[in-house]
Amino acid sequence: MKKNCVNQLFLIAATLAPCLMATGCADEEITDENPVPGATARPDWFYAGGELGTTLLSTANAFEQPTQSVIDAGMYQSFKNGEALFEKPFMSNNSGVRHGLGPVYIRTSCTHCHPNYSHGERVAEGAFNTKDPGNGCLLVVYNPATEGYVPWLAGMPQGYAVAPFKAPVDEGKINVRWLTATDEWGNRFADGETYELIYPEVTMPEDAIYVVNRGYRLPTSYEVKLESTIGIYGTGLLDAITDADLKAQWAQEEADGFLPNGVNRAFFAGGEWTSMYANSVQGDGTPYPRRFTYALSRGPLQDAAGANAIWNITNVTRSDRRYHYLDGAGTYADYSSTDPEVQAGFDAFVAKADPNREHPSWWNGPMEQRIKSYLLAKDLPVEMTDDEYTDLMVWHRGLAVPAVRDIDNPQVIRGRELFNEIGCAYCHRPTWTTGDDRYVDPNRFFADDDLPRYPNQKIWPYTDMVQHKLLMANDIRGGWCRTTPLWGRGLHRKITGSPGADRLHDCRARTALEAIMWHGYSPQSDGRRSVEAFRNLSKSDRDAICAFVDAI
Repeated sequence: MKKNCVNQLFLIAATLAPCLMATGCADEEITDENPVPGATARPDWFYAGGELGTTLLSTANAFEQPTQSVIDAGMYQSFKNGEALFEKPFMSNNSGVRHGLGPVYIRTSCTHCHPNYSHGERVAEGAFNTKDPGNGCLLVVYNPATEGYVPWLAGMPQGYAVAPFKAPVDEGKINVRWLTATDEWGNRFADGETYELIYPEVTMPEDAIYVVNRGYRLPTSYEVKLESTIGIYGTGLLDAITDADLKAQWAQEEADGFLPNGVNRAFFAGGEWTSMYANSVQGDGTPYPRRFTYALSRGPLQDAAGANAIWNITNVTRSDRRYHYLDGAGTYADYSSTDPEVQAGFDAFVAKADPNREHPSWWNGPMEQRIKSYLLAKDLPVEMTDDEYTDLMVWHRGLAVPAVRDIDNPQVIRGRELFNEIGCAYCHRPTWTTGDDRYVDPNRFFADDDLPRYPNQKIWPYTDMVQHKLLMANDIRGGWCRTTPLWGRGLHRKITGSPGADRLHDCRARTALEAIMWHGYSPQSDGRRSVEAFRNLSKSDRDAICAFVDAI
């Protein structure tokens, strides 16, 4: 049974919502046995987000729709409030709506990185420009000897600042080139069809780094890569997968020994977690399985990428994060505090930031110490209210997944069969069933019923939630990358207007075909065997798999 009048009829247009709610449409039962007029029975894999998490829209606003759980829980207004926080820019004002941006920041709004709620678009060649919405790529600056982030920049480097402060990196000096790669098959199938593989190369000269210009000597070499934002729709459903089922998936793949690189032993070995996510700053340090971001750097959604990003991307404080997002070594604070131009403008800045002089250390003593006291403070004024943060997370956890398209198309049906036959479904596991979804929050902010829930839903995200290695040219930092959910990705072009599909972690693949072939670029890739099988298919069968991948 698919109980979803809201997703099928109600949310066609925002202007119709009040009228349709008033007619009681949300209480009507629509089932496969008694569907809407003109509809036919649909297979369960059509409902990507299950009964509670699927929207039937496939229009340009398909990623923006609330789940049935949002409606059932009476959270629609909260969802819309959160949507506004996502869509609208934050301001450097010290009061008013969405105030508190800075003093250094990465973007002014979430939509800059997630155009029309999608993942980021591919970056154009030339200067690294983040002013135009669409560039969801973040700079990954790391030590190539250790593969770890450099300590003298924030993990996500900031390219903007509020005067008198200076941006930690000058994005205008960072350059992106797109290079071509040729695989061992010469980018050609046996039947003569050709394809192209491209990848980004990023250069960041030392004089683009603020602290270097202030006299800091870099302790090690560094390299820079791009990493795009991920899709945010459906993350509440992924969060509802049980910890036990996640562990069972890792254990099964470890026991299978099917893939060349096995599982990442830094996270899992001998049937047990070797590293788990914990928050000992706001939380009590309880460990949780890692499930979000490419690097699996985050655990439950309530303290994962989105909950973190609304703070660190904008540097807007909230009650549980009353400090600035800066580099871990304190390098920026050290060198800003001795900058004559920052010192000259600090009195005017702090007069607006602290008009009632509630922080004596910002006003008294040597100027250098005053600036450092402000930048490193742990008791900054709260800029985002608890209600606003709750609304944002109702929206984040409440985004529906678009239903699968073209399910009656013989090509898509054939592609689905082949997707399983050649082994793609091993890593891109088609379906999971969620648990009771008594969600947890390592941050200890949300209570049990603050957010929408998705108990006992059969969902179709096409990910095993495990890390693998593809070993592509100029690959992701560290090589290990969590399998990206495929649901909804085929709508990216329609939703963003991007000329390409922008697949893979840095949006290098412009089509599903390119994405597939990157999986086999290295003989040691975990996707190699599936790509070899793909190469042996006829063109019509290869096209069928691509059609299926774009349909789900």
